[in-house]
Amino acid sequence: MRLTVILFLHVKRGTSCHAPMAAAGTTTIHDLPDILLSNILAIITDTRARNAAARVCRKWLAVERLTRVRLTLRGNVRDLYMLPTCFRSVTDLDLSVLSPWGYSLLSISATAADPSLLARRLRLAFPSVTSLTVYARFPTVSLLASPSVTEIKLVRWHQRPQAPLGSDFVSLFEKCRNLSSLDLSCFYCWTEDLPPALEAHPQIGRSLLKLNLLNLSFAEGFKSHEIRAITMACPNLRELLVGCIFDPRYIGYVCDEALVAIATNCKKLRLLHLVDISNAPADVDEHGFAFEDAGFSRDALIDFFSGLPLIEELVLDVCKNVRESGMAMEILATKCPNLRSLKIGQFHGLCMAIESLLDGLALCQGLESLSIKNSADLTDFGLIAIGRGCPKLAKLEIEGCNRITMRGVRTMVFLLRLTLIDVKISRCMSLDAATSLQAVEPICDRIQRLHIDCNWGSLHPEHCAGIFDLNQVEEEEEIGIFNQPYEESMDISESSSSAESNMHKRFKFSSDSCDGFWRKKWDRLQSLSLWIGVGELLTPLTTIGLEHCPNLVEIHIKVEGDCREKPKPSRRAFGLSSLSQYPRLSKMKLDCGDAIGYALTAPSGHLDLSLWERFYLNGIGNLSLEELDYWPPQDREVNQRSLSLPAAGLLQQCNSLRKLFIHGTANEHFIMFLLSIENLRDVQLREDYYPAPENDMSTEMRVDSCCRFEDALNMKRIPD
Repeated sequence: MRLTVILFLHVKRGTSCHAPMAAAGTTTIHDLPDILLSNILAIITDTRARNAAARVCRKWLAVERLTRVRLTLRGNVRDLYMLPTCFRSVTDLDLSVLSPWGYSLLSISATAADPSLLARRLRLAFPSVTSLTVYARFPTVSLLASPSVTEIKLVRWHQRPQAPLGSDFVSLFEKCRNLSSLDLSCFYCWTEDLPPALEAHPQIGRSLLKLNLLNLSFAEGFKSHEIRAITMACPNLRELLVGCIFDPRYIGYVCDEALVAIATNCKKLRLLHLVDISNAPADVDEHGFAFEDAGFSRDALIDFFSGLPLIEELVLDVCKNVRESGMAMEILATKCPNLRSLKIGQFHGLCMAIESLLDGLALCQGLESLSIKNSADLTDFGLIAIGRGCPKLAKLEIEGCNRITMRGVRTMVFLLRLTLIDVKISRCMSLDAATSLQAVEPICDRIQRLHIDCNWGSLHPEHCAGIFDLNQVEEEEEIGIFNQPYEESMDISESSSSAESNMHKRFKFSSDSCDGFWRKKWDRLQSLSLWIGVGELLTPLTTIGLEHCPNLVEIHIKVEGDCREKPKPSRRAFGLSSLSQYPRLSKMKLDCGDAIGYALTAPSGHLDLSLWERFYLNGIGNLSLEELDYWPPQDREVNQRSLSLPAAGLLQQCNSLRKLFIHGTANEHFIMFLLSIENLRDVQLREDYYPAPENDMSTEMRVDSCCRFEDALNMKRIPD
């Protein structure tokens, strides 16, 4: 089958299905039975590859349309005559990105057509749909629903309309009586809306298997009594994701009763996420402990784990202290044998690491993904014990653990060098960018995904000879950090008789290893994620060990901080042009949405957001990007996240771009600059932040402006 797919991918577009054979007895891919060709096309997921296959010949066009099961429909709802009717087998349909984005699809203000007629035409065009995603600004979305739809995802970033509680769901539940999945993670509503709607439709609650309520736009998370009501109404849930309140200072915080209710009411859970809804990190003391403890006891946590025997993925991201959690982790390991993924936040006492004994979290031997966040007392020894006890880990995330050092992470990575391919190291006081890269160096030839913080600290290539000293080497000798990889690279003889000689050689390697480390190749690294503070430069990234990434395809850069507190940057450019040395880099997410500044006027000595945008986007035209997601900086005081004139001019220089998603607004004059991008074929302006601007007729939001831009974009001749 794999060989057949390879042959298929090499068929040139435009080849006739009835082309003569090159030689007698030669078999081509067109000689395959139709059923086999259908199976080959069905396993191709890349959209561009499928579109190219559909253009080979009419036979392939028919087979591709017949085998496509997922479709994201773009375009303008006013152009109903362009609605495709050939995707009769599509089961997963996404209508949430239709323009004008932010309008309900069936809103009369968005289209001149009768909403019921439009809904009927969509149902006729896609008769096999069972999974539907739609922007639901008003409850009229229920017109699209049908008894065959079993999965619904609603999207809304605008403010909730003044309507009775549950009005967004009542009509929907009446139409979709077999609903098994409801996703509200991108749907702004009130937490009080859902429980009464579920209580009024008990058959929906019994049929639901997946419920996603993890919406970070909520001002407050779901309260304890609401969680109890939801879990009681949905006893058959397999997946539950909820944004909660764990802070005991709030009324309705998650307590013992809520945890026990989840385990008691939903015994079939396989995936459970309970996440504190506040985005801001908790206030902690000098030791890393929060000033308040969580509102649930250790006994309740043990009962909670004991009631989830089928759980496979668990997230407990708490903003307050969960102390002495080692015993609860041992119960989790005993009572939940199927657990494969675990994320815990603000849990302390996870692993005592006494001598060679394994305890606590280290007993969860079946884990394949582990994320530890803000564990104040987790040390290098505890981390190494977890690495010894969890040999199947393929994904490791360490965030906000200030007692973890490079030595502990490096030892753990070495222990897991045969399985670990995804690593995230973030907000750890002793781990800056250089030491984070040194920590994961044992798997640099196999790691595929990596996240580090661009905190340059005092470590720089020209200063790397001073990274180690003799005292540090003695400490590393105690925990066994200098393992076989070091000795192989140093070619140290097994017969060395003097411990001092060994230590001297190891120290010599450490002080002379800069040239060897900085030349390491990250051959399989495909995705790189970076966090960087406002005003810092990206340029040092390629000089501290990441210059050789031949297969890096995607990079995600998140910029965070208050621009108003920063002086003018010392350089004209952030440093995006330095990424041009990655030959396969084609996808980028540049998230400046948490870079806060002045949108209109700035005091003397401060930059407004347009100049900050110029700083961050300068040099992006030197990259060969095909896809770009860009979040402009914002002024939260006036709720404005808009593309500026310098940003539009710099984005105009990205000639290789095919897809451009701007997560904000833009003036019509500015977005018209983008038409000069030769290969551009898909542009979206998305206000996917809460609250989305209500004044949709302002200069930057006019529907007519978006329509004129879309018309001009559709008239362009795209080379391929």
